[in-house]
This record gives sequence, C-alpha cells and structure tokens, in this order.
Amino acid sequence: MPLASTQPTPLGRTLITGGASGLGAAVADAVAQAGGSPIVLDLAVDGSPYPAYEGDVTATRDVEALVARIAKEQGGLDAVVTAAGIDKPGRLDETPGDVWERVVAVNLLGTAAVVRAALPALYETHGRVVTVSSSLGVRAVSDATAYSASKFGVIGFSRALAAETRGQIGVTTLIPAGMKTRFFDGRTAQYAPGEDANLNDPANVAAAVVFALSSPRGSEIREISVMHEEEPSWP
Repeated sequence: MPLASTQPTPLGRTLITGGASGLGAAVADAVAQAGGSPIVLDLAVDGSPYPAYEGDVTATRDVEALVARIAKEQGGLDAVVTAAGIDKPGRLDETPGDVWERVVAVNLLGTAAVVRAALPALYETHGRVVTVSSSLGVRAVSDATAYSASKFGVIGFSRALAAETRGQIGVTTLIPAGMKTRFFDGRTAQYAPGEDANLNDPANVAAAVVFALSSPRGSEIREISVMHEEEPSWP
C-alpha cells in the first residue's frame, strides 16, 4: 500500500483571483471538474457560477480584509491561485506613471496582498498557492517594462515564499505564454497578436494548475511553464 504522503491531495476550497474571466475562469472550471470548490474574487463577478466576491486587488488593505472574510465564510481555504493580471504595453517614457504603477499593483502587489491574507487559513490546511507569472517574467522585451517588472517580481516573490513556508504550505509559480483570452482586447495592432499567432487554450493551462494543486503531499511542483508548442518567446 502506498504511503499516505504519496497520495494525491484532494482539491478543496480554492480561491482564484481574476476568476471571472480568462485564465482565472478556466482555472475555476478545472477545479470544479476535478472535484474542488472554486471561490472567485474579481472586479466584476456577474454570471459566475461559483461563490464569488467583488474586490480590487490593488486596494491591498481592503483585499486583505476581504480574503480574511472569505476564509471565515467558506470555513477555511485549501488553495489560492492568483490569476488576476493586466498589461498596458508601451515605452517607459510614453506610459503615464499611474498606468505603469497599476500594472505592477495588480500583478505583483495584489498577488502579495492576497497571499499574505490567506496564509493563516493555508497554514491550517497545509494548503497550496499557485502564483501566475509569465514567459515575460523570464524573458524581457521592449515596451513591457511594467509587465516584465511585475512578472519577474512574481517569480522572486514566489521563490522567497517557498523558502519561507517550506514544509508548511506548497508554493508553485505558473509561467504561461500567450493564451486565447480577452487579455489582448483593446490593443493597437502594434501590440496585438496577429491572426496567425500561436496562442494556447487557457483550459490547457488550467489543467496544469490543477496538476500542481493535486500533487501528492510531500512533493511540490515549484515552477511550471505551459505554452503552445510553437511559442516563439521560449526559451
């Protein structure tokens, strides 16, 4: 008989930021299909089929209080997936400071605030965190200083968090490349993927998240990269 520590960890109450659309919605669906209980946190949650809470991750103190309330109302948390993310591409000297800083606030500061607030609940369940970086968190390109700074930061934050919480919770960094979501909506042609772009299905990326969340106790997937097989930005 296998040791208990080698058994897959059942999916439980999984809080997903940005869970009402894009990758976050795909993760919510995948968690539900795997037998877990997704909980959505997003700016707008109308139409979400799962328990959902409205909140802005850039209002860090407010979202910390909200996450604590969610954990109390849901009877605890077993996992957190920080899928909320934005980008406003452009040259540094042509991007207004408030726009640049909001990208960092959503992608990095919001990630840290949500995880910080969830830690007490995750410690109780020996839960897991999946943070979402990007292929541009390991490879820098022009006109993406805010996005790359935030996504490089997510990797550094996650590695330090894994060291800090080793043996207490699991920490995985997801590194996806471009996906078929509304992430690119509203961009000028200069920054939008072409019709022939090889974008991944977010459901495929969500499956990788579920794989990480259901890893056997005692075995941690620290980083996982997922992308279309013809993705040009990797490595």
